[in-house]
Amino acid sequence: MTAMTESEGARWRDVLNARYAASLALVSLGVWLHAADSLIVATMMPAIVEGVGGERLVAWNFALYETGSIVAGAASGLIALRVGIRLPMIVAAVAFAAGCFLSAVAPTMEVLLLGRVAQGLGGGGLVSLAFVSVARLFPEPLMPRVMAVMSMLWGASAFLGPLVGGLFVTYATWRWGFAFFGLQAAVLAVWIGFGLRGGGEAPGENATEAGRLPMRRLALLCLAVMGVAYAGIAASVPLMALSLGGGLTALAVFARLDAASGEDRLLPRDAFDPRRPVGAALMAVLAMSVATMGLPAYGPLLMALIHDTPAIVAGYVVAVISIAWTFAAVAVSGAQERFDPLVIGVGMGLVLLSVAGAVVAVPAGPVGLIALFAAFEGLGFGMAWTFILRRGTRFAAEGEVERLTAALPVVARLGYALGASAVGIFANRAGFDGGATAEEAQHVARMIFLGSLPIAALSFAFTLRFVTARR
Repeated sequence: MTAMTESEGARWRDVLNARYAASLALVSLGVWLHAADSLIVATMMPAIVEGVGGERLVAWNFALYETGSIVAGAASGLIALRVGIRLPMIVAAVAFAAGCFLSAVAPTMEVLLLGRVAQGLGGGGLVSLAFVSVARLFPEPLMPRVMAVMSMLWGASAFLGPLVGGLFVTYATWRWGFAFFGLQAAVLAVWIGFGLRGGGEAPGENATEAGRLPMRRLALLCLAVMGVAYAGIAASVPLMALSLGGGLTALAVFARLDAASGEDRLLPRDAFDPRRPVGAALMAVLAMSVATMGLPAYGPLLMALIHDTPAIVAGYVVAVISIAWTFAAVAVSGAQERFDPLVIGVGMGLVLLSVAGAVVAVPAGPVGLIALFAAFEGLGFGMAWTFILRRGTRFAAEGEVERLTAALPVVARLGYALGASAVGIFANRAGFDGGATAEEAQHVARMIFLGSLPIAALSFAFTLRFVTARR
């Protein structure tokens, strides 16, 4: 790879020329598959439940996917450092494709969930390796342009994901939707196998220093999510309490073991200590991620049952979150550092307001009001996210800044996984049924968002602790 000056790297045409276009398309497809997955599945969920049943397991579609993403994301960096990115990317693409094809032919929700696990592992691996690939496949001056393209894909997936899912539900079948994405992943695997050259094949420069995969801690994370998820379908209250307690205990043990670990720690040492500024920030992100899973997990189903909302419209209501997030992140990106506490506080306050508003909007409507509160969530997270990181770095201990940067998305995904499990508990305890009447579904909706509201309020309390902290 020849050297490139900074001025040359500043031009878009250099990213899109024949030399780099193929590599750009390769990493972009990996990001697209992962980013669009949840929106497509959310859009197709009413049709999936109608086809294979399993309404009590709806939340597991998201919990299992996010759990697989956490494991793959945590492992991908170390694996790439040891063996390069080519083989891991092929394995991730094949896993995603296999999961999609299995879901496409699933006769029951339980089989479909096995496919979702494989999709999570593959999708999480693809997006993590895509970011690793930027440094391997492109010269440094081009990296900001490539990262900008990948960021735009996240926003594009918010628009295209529900459209694709809605088209398959309306004009074909949800099974073809899974098959369509499985085919894309299969093409990606072949493309990587025959087209990825250069930096993609060699181990990283520090391969000899790569630590071991923290398998025990990753297993505890999985156990934590599964314990909370199983509580949602437990046959009795004592069994639910036992499963929920076991899951939370596994999470506490993970936190303690990770804090006591060395350089292979996944999170900063104070990650779950709200008395510390960094811990308060990460706990705020974790709790708010838990509290905001009601709409992605159950929104399309509830809108269909209560308001007879078409699949594509319900999908776009959920997509408003991502669209508003992108808009807000761009709009406030130039804010000065002295305004960080204000921007974070207002942002997280908007997210709290979105959860509170959903308590009324989802069961009562209209759909436009649901979309408005979805926009509040996206605007709030978009405002706060970058500045939580920037302010957090001021409080991070020496050598912990990079770990904090990596921890934010990991903690958010853990929150999404736990949140999907938690709203499954709320929904199933409220008597959720795929054949529920509008009145019954309204009751379920109120229980989901009323159950989420105290968690969102707790997150806002952590936020206040963070923004008022002083060095």
